[in-house]
Amino acid sequence: MIRALGLVLAAGLLMGVANGDDPLTRPITGTDAARWLEPDAPLRVFPDLGYIGPRRIKQGVVDTGKGLVLIDAGLPEGIPILRAHLAELGYRLEQVRWLLVTEPHYDHAGAIAAVVRESGARVYASEATATVLQRGISGDEDPQRASLIAYPPVAKVTVVKDGQQLRFGPVTITARAMPGHTPGSMGWSWRSCSAASGCMPVFFAASLNSLTAGTYRYRDHPELVAAFRRSLAMLREEACDVLLSNHAEHSGADLRAMARRSGATPDPMRAPAACKAMADRYAALLDAQLAREDALLK
Repeated sequence: MIRALGLVLAAGLLMGVANGDDPLTRPITGTDAARWLEPDAPLRVFPDLGYIGPRRIKQGVVDTGKGLVLIDAGLPEGIPILRAHLAELGYRLEQVRWLLVTEPHYDHAGAIAAVVRESGARVYASEATATVLQRGISGDEDPQRASLIAYPPVAKVTVVKDGQQLRFGPVTITARAMPGHTPGSMGWSWRSCSAASGCMPVFFAASLNSLTAGTYRYRDHPELVAAFRRSLAMLREEACDVLLSNHAEHSGADLRAMARRSGATPDPMRAPAACKAMADRYAALLDAQLAREDALLK
């Protein structure tokens, strides 16, 4: 029965693709697509590190020499951009062997199923994020649940824990829990090395935005607020010569990339104070969110 159902689903998928309607890349954002897919150019940060994607939704790509590590996948309708940006850096989507997830919202996770289908990549995420990926949308535990969009679910996810080190060829990437924006958000840290620059710590951050939707209140979830504080404290102390993030403007990576492209020196992508600055900014925004919620109760 299960095998037969699988064959029926596979046949339906192939028929949809043949008819030009691919369920894994079907647009999901409607009229918001233009905003989410606003063009931007890929950036080769270092010889083994790329920063790609539309202006508002970024992915990282690490060349291990044994295959590519992709951090996040973007929207289903963003697959052509992902493929084009990889090509501009000299890569193919089929070279992605490992896919790391910062958070399970549609703008970062919506295209994971399509990437896995094309490349066979193995997906890594926190336990909470893995649960969401497997059903394609967050539950009521997510502060933004009321505004989220469902996306193609991801059948198989490898769960990783805070501090766990993952070896990809010669590159070791460490999972860093960043709960707050979502309960299972995760950042990723590693060292990028080149003959010209030597080795330096890199951190790819999840969002730390404390936005809510519907009736969700952080004050009703003290355990998430406490975890959010721990995420901020971790980032504040993180050694990061290079800070990237899934939304470039959250970490200032957009401005640093612009300066790099303009030829600014010294290299603006190296910003050792950026992690602390991002943590301080979003700690203040969390305090403001909590104050607003308290004011509504008076």
